Amino acid sequence: MVESEAQGRLPGIAPVSVVDIGSNSVRLVIYEGMSRAPAILFNEKVMCGLGRGIATTGRMDPEAIARALSALKRFKALSRQSRASDLHAVATAAAREASNGPDFIRQAEAILGTRVRVLSGEEEAYFSALGIVSGYHHADGIVGDFGGGSLELIDVHERDTRDGLTLPLGGLRIADEADGSLAKAKSFIQHHLQRAPVILRGQGRTFYAVGGTWRNIAKLHMEARDYPLHMMQGYEVSFDEIMPFLDGLIAAKDTKALSAVSKNRRALIPYGALAMREVIARMKPARVSFSAQGVREGYLYALLPPAERNRDPLIAAAGELAILRARSPEHAREIAEWSGDMLHFFGIDETEDESRFRQAACLLADISWRAHPDYRGLQALNVIAHGSFIGITHPGRAFIALVNYYRYEGLSDDHLSAPLANIATPRLLERAKLLGGLLRVVYLFSASMPGVVRNLTFAKSSTPGIDLDFLVPEAYRDFGGERVEGRLQQLAKLTGKKLQYRYL
Repeated sequence: MVESEAQGRLPGIAPVSVVDIGSNSVRLVIYEGMSRAPAILFNEKVMCGLGRGIATTGRMDPEAIARALSALKRFKALSRQSRASDLHAVATAAAREASNGPDFIRQAEAILGTRVRVLSGEEEAYFSALGIVSGYHHADGIVGDFGGGSLELIDVHERDTRDGLTLPLGGLRIADEADGSLAKAKSFIQHHLQRAPVILRGQGRTFYAVGGTWRNIAKLHMEARDYPLHMMQGYEVSFDEIMPFLDGLIAAKDTKALSAVSKNRRALIPYGALAMREVIARMKPARVSFSAQGVREGYLYALLPPAERNRDPLIAAAGELAILRARSPEHAREIAEWSGDMLHFFGIDETEDESRFRQAACLLADISWRAHPDYRGLQALNVIAHGSFIGITHPGRAFIALVNYYRYEGLSDDHLSAPLANIATPRLLERAKLLGGLLRVVYLFSASMPGVVRNLTFAKSSTPGIDLDFLVPEAYRDFGGERVEGRLQQLAKLTGKKLQYRYL
């Protein structure tokens, strides 16, 4: 029997691999293809510690090199096994600074069968910034990429980047220089930050934190506050809240709390916290936003054609998931357009982000139809809340998930929806229920198939005691019924408006 093509994969694109040779870890990520919001097919890292000891010896440790080269052999085999069309490889601080770096790179290239691009500090900062541009809608602030061997800082506004620089302030480098002394580490960090005037432009803006150690700080913060949505991308903490938390990590008084972090990362947490604290103490940003997007994603983003780079990654990913999982992607697109036209009847105006979130929610509104009817709402909630979407805030993610929970489960909160309802703003929560109510009406009316919804609308009613008529063409009279009427009256109760059918 010949194996058929997987139906859970997007047609017309081939996998692409990226090998990232960092100072602390060596990682392979295989993406589904070159697209605006590529899904990850495979992801593996090996903690090699190539940057450990370079500050004192000027060389990468032979044992670390052996581990890295062994990992690269496996990564090459995995890339080939995935049928990747291309393999891209980049290397950062350790490879560019160590005296034995060129020899290591030659061996790596022989194994991978491709050029390894050794990024300069400025290039590393630039691709980190592009990772933020790729992963955030209207990025504005200072990007800090904290690796094992260096810290890159760069100003980003929309798609513009400027004044990128690199400092020898990676976690392994600080640990080597500190020799166990946090006081020495602090002095070392402060000395090098004097050469980074770019951070002074971050006041009142966002500090985008990139890098594994800083992501683990976010993980610890989530654990400390029992945060219900364990998604790193776009997790935000205010300046006033993050500063005392960082002080606690630097002091490392609660070693039990660090158990949520892998042993390989744990020793660097106090140095990572110290570096972040010193950066943002000077910067005074309004907030810190933690990013899962970094150099790898920025590098791929730079390879996209301009038209693809300009696409909204949230809408692109939602549309792709509709293609893979909805009964009718065309119907999902109809709903996304139709719902925007209906909101003004209920006195709702949208911001740009609210419009994006609504469209994404509609595109994703039928992705759980194959589940048992009793679990469609829960499946939609889980898939959306925990999906690898970019270009979205945590409140926005909660909104999209809740819309689709309400669409199946009704317009009230319960123990399943309450945690996400606490993340969404009151404004977004109100709109999620309204959109969920609209979806409950039109999905039932149209049998989740295209061609009907675009012909439905609301209008101010001339009937005494009625606020809005739900206008239905006479040709669709037989689509009406008790269940649809019940859904319409649920919407009426939610909005406080008297609603009725009227056939044209």
